[in-house]
Amino acid sequence: MSTATSIQTSEKPLGRDELAQLVARDIAPGSFVNLGIGQPTLVSNYLTEEQNITLHTENGMLGMGPAAEGDEIDGDLINAGKIPVTELPGASYFHHADSFAIMRGGHLDICVLGAFQVSATGDLANWHTGAPDAIPAVGGAMDLATGAKDVFVMMTLLTREGASKLVEQCTYPLTGVGCVTRVYTDKAVFLTGPDGVTVRETFGCTFEEIQELVPLPLKPGA
Repeated sequence: MSTATSIQTSEKPLGRDELAQLVARDIAPGSFVNLGIGQPTLVSNYLTEEQNITLHTENGMLGMGPAAEGDEIDGDLINAGKIPVTELPGASYFHHADSFAIMRGGHLDICVLGAFQVSATGDLANWHTGAPDAIPAVGGAMDLATGAKDVFVMMTLLTREGASKLVEQCTYPLTGVGCVTRVYTDKAVFLTGPDGVTVRETFGCTFEEIQELVPLPLKPGA
């Protein structure tokens, strides 16, 4: 247990699936949710029927189910990341423009996105690192970051070089300003906003150890 008031809920950092389970747990029942490309798509595998979550995918579908496996795979039924998915009873399909109208119009309660950086005030950078060999690809992330009522981010806390992805100010091009409300990482969950960053819980480390890794003032959660 941390000596601060943030709660250490795991003795080791979380893996991708464990993190997806945690995000799924925190999505309020009855929510309309978009899961971004990559790691966020894993969240669909851990939502329960009792939660009654409606998943939206950018390429034009409401009522998306978990990832398809084996005989369930239909090459024409994919999410925005081109991963085969299933459909739930009542699923609907629509034009790409209508899908973006849902995203931009404030009709999504939550979107879950990956990130290269998140700032102390919830700015999001997830489409370009500026590397000369990188291909900029914002896709619908700007529309989601601006249009969703809440933006949850899933990412590792550190880069491969050991630098924190949670920063005072983003140095990469922004996707959205002040849009991120929660950051789920392998080492901790952070709440972001105008008043700074709060550590809600930690995994395999203490609040003090997290503070040593992150170059900005952190507050322990209640």
